[in-house]
Amino acid sequence: MAATFEHSRPAACPACAVTPVAEAVAEVPKNARLMLSLPTIHCAACISTVERALSATTGVQSARVNLTLKRAMVDAAPEVTAEDLVSVLEGCGYEAHELDPGVLAVTEADQGARDLLMRLAVAFFAMMNVMLLSVAVWAGAEGVTRDMMHWISAAIVLPAIVFTGKPFYVNAWSALRAGRLNMDVPITLAILLAVGTSLYETMHSGEHAYFDAAISLTFFLLAGRYLDYRTRASARSAAQELAAMEVPRALRITADGSEETVGVGDLSKGDVILVRPGGRIPVDGVVTSGSSELDRSLMTGESLPAFAGPGCAVSAGEVNLTGPLTVEVSAAGEDTALHRIADLVAIAESGRSKYTSLADQAAKLYAPGVHILSALAAIGWWIYTQDLRVSLNIAAAVLIITCPCALGLAVPAVTTAASGRLFRKGMLIKDSTAMERLSEVDTVVFDKTGTLTLGAPQPVNIDHLSTGAKSVALALAAASSHPLAVSLTKCLGADGIAAADVTDIKEVPGYGVEGLLGDDRVRLGRAAWLGGDAPELTATYLQIGSNAPVAISFSDTLRPGARETVEALKAKGLRVMLISGDAVGPVTRFAEDIGIDDVVAEALPDQKAAHIAALTEAGAKVLMVGDGLNDTAALTAAHASISPASALDAARVASDMVLLGKDLSPIADAYETSGKARARIRENFTLATAYNVIAVPFAILGFATPLAAALAMSASSITVSLNALRLK
Repeated sequence: MAATFEHSRPAACPACAVTPVAEAVAEVPKNARLMLSLPTIHCAACISTVERALSATTGVQSARVNLTLKRAMVDAAPEVTAEDLVSVLEGCGYEAHELDPGVLAVTEADQGARDLLMRLAVAFFAMMNVMLLSVAVWAGAEGVTRDMMHWISAAIVLPAIVFTGKPFYVNAWSALRAGRLNMDVPITLAILLAVGTSLYETMHSGEHAYFDAAISLTFFLLAGRYLDYRTRASARSAAQELAAMEVPRALRITADGSEETVGVGDLSKGDVILVRPGGRIPVDGVVTSGSSELDRSLMTGESLPAFAGPGCAVSAGEVNLTGPLTVEVSAAGEDTALHRIADLVAIAESGRSKYTSLADQAAKLYAPGVHILSALAAIGWWIYTQDLRVSLNIAAAVLIITCPCALGLAVPAVTTAASGRLFRKGMLIKDSTAMERLSEVDTVVFDKTGTLTLGAPQPVNIDHLSTGAKSVALALAAASSHPLAVSLTKCLGADGIAAADVTDIKEVPGYGVEGLLGDDRVRLGRAAWLGGDAPELTATYLQIGSNAPVAISFSDTLRPGARETVEALKAKGLRVMLISGDAVGPVTRFAEDIGIDDVVAEALPDQKAAHIAALTEAGAKVLMVGDGLNDTAALTAAHASISPASALDAARVASDMVLLGKDLSPIADAYETSGKARARIRENFTLATAYNVIAVPFAILGFATPLAAALAMSASSITVSLNALRLK
């Protein structure tokens, strides 16, 4: 698997692993379903390639890939393990990880959007038909003809209104049972009053019926509800994603030395487990035997592996890269560090969900005001005319004309327009309140590796090597999947270097790679292994025969637009900070180079979240930009959050926004757009308020029928939508 290379950073530092990492599992039960995460798939060709490769594997019964979730569901025979499937996909060039399907089951079935869309379609169909029938009435139909048109309209609208208005009825009833009012209460009353008065008029051969008003009202409200739901639907629970990354099974070593497959929940403190190369460590514990390197990028973001030997502490979620390790369990299941991070994320998500949007704030005042106006109008007209029909019509008109269609569309319409604009510029908005929260931030916190940099170290001083030394280095590096080795192999290969004839190449777990060049021993790996001095920068060492080892240094590549984004944010008056898990020296030098003055180094996941919490308590509104599992709790704790598309699945899920490309420039544009979006939302509320100030007196004074009220309400909704489109 991977060889060991030297670097000056601690055993924890954020970045994306360069090579695919497999998760080791034992046999699955009969007829079980395996779930694999496929973070690198991106198109239909990927789907086809993955499904063909999995289906061709012996024992696989079926394989289906979901591109949106970047997952594969595989039904396989008992002898097929997730490790086998991961190896197959690695052979095709795709990174894969096992997920626990039981944990993710609750996120698979999201029928909410489909349900709203179906009701919206039914409302539109009914509305169009009733509008056609109403043409005859508007044209002057009288007597039996008019009554027939009204009864046909009733036959269409009554079942349609019962079906399509269900979301409003359910929410209104829930609010009333709890002794409170929400926006769905006046909506429900308006619909029921419009239908009730229309049915009453039809039964008494009245001239006016308002079935078209009732169904039109329902259609516009459903349109707003659907737009709002779509912006929320993509924000799945990061806590569930993190929990799914926990390895569900482990290989326990029994008293007689044999191995048995057990669920992680069955492990106890003091048990000894075996973690094979390529396997994710399922527990927190201490290495008792073996030496290897660990990929800690999930836990700390550090792209470069850390040495692990007897006595070294390990954590659940880390990946064993090179040699087998036996680990004594100190914590399993809910007691592991990985699970504690998931708990932190869940707590932070809960806190964020308490954010009150502008629409929610307006609704607190709107709902009781509408009821009071409508009730006063009904009572006043009843006293004045002693006519129940007139008083109910005016009450219905007041409710309809003040119905919160415009208010309901004010935020979703703007969010949709702003999301479309930013999507074209390379940023995906996932949460309905993200734009509002982003417009409020005054502090931006960046992670370093994988966020401000690409997380792919590149050799910077290989020109000082002779052609022969480069050939030897290529031969040794090509035998390893270590991130530095992969980078060195690509660089030397691109320079046209041919690999030397090195024989007897073997890996020394936790140290490096060695072989024979003729009679000379050649090595590539840690400075301590080769007798070299500890490097100041990230480096690996090459030794040929008895010659002194030579350092090959590496540096990470700055992400496109990073420096410009920092400058643009500072120019807008925002405070910019860097919080990283890297060592103090590299972080400080990097921050000085990119223009960031506030720096926190060697920060663990909970410490990052604690820093965000401390800033929040001090009154700051923080935007967190990060990419790793170590950033996930901080992402959810921040007022708003952004992750690059290359980030860990759980980090992307926890974020409000995702950068679709490598360039960071859309962040500054998103901040500017969010300010404009907030202004448009306020304008929409102003328009809706002005409309009500003008229209409500007409309805109360009896100058507006329910139908006229519905038309006025529709006009206000269209006005709000057109104002939102100005963002494009």
